[in-house]
Amino acid sequence: MMSRAYRDGVDNIPYMGGVPNVFLMQLLLWTLVFTTTGTFAQQLLLPNETSIFSFKTVGGKTMMLAKDKSDKYLIYRFGIQDKIELEFPLKTKDSWKQFRYNFYLRGGGKQNAGLDVDNLRFTNKKTTYVVYAAYSAGEPGAEGEPDTEESYTVGIIIHQPGKEDVEITGNPETVVGSLKEFRTNGQVTIDWDAALEF
Repeated sequence: MMSRAYRDGVDNIPYMGGVPNVFLMQLLLWTLVFTTTGTFAQQLLLPNETSIFSFKTVGGKTMMLAKDKSDKYLIYRFGIQDKIELEFPLKTKDSWKQFRYNFYLRGGGKQNAGLDVDNLRFTNKKTTYVVYAAYSAGEPGAEGEPDTEESYTVGIIIHQPGKEDVEITGNPETVVGSLKEFRTNGQVTIDWDAALEF
């Protein structure tokens, strides 16, 4: 029967019966490589980043808008913790320029059918993604009709040339942060001519 031992010396190579266990060394190496790349390549939020706005979809995936803590870049990620389906754009200073923001605000509460809508959009390989958050204060119903209640919705609208739009509905109860930061941070261009979507 072979006994497991370690050779004396600084390298501590695993030995079995006096012969280096190459298989064990390879297994340890591949485990280290896999777990390291998995940890860093598949995170929704990296240690040097802060979340701006995020939510879970009704399908259980996560939309994450994050920025480097020193404002070096802005990034969009979509997927689950162990599998990022889309990350855009590259982590470069001009990443901020690849997003456009617009919003609409109508105060006055329910009596004025108040609205507060935010859109952040970007285009990746001819496909345009619109991340939205929309609050409605509701509005008075017509005579004999009930009032429309207030609501808050979030999601992603995807436009692909020649195809029907796809909407991914978010769960508003999972929202962390706000798109309103883009109204004043000066990093993303506000596009007043873009149509609002929600």
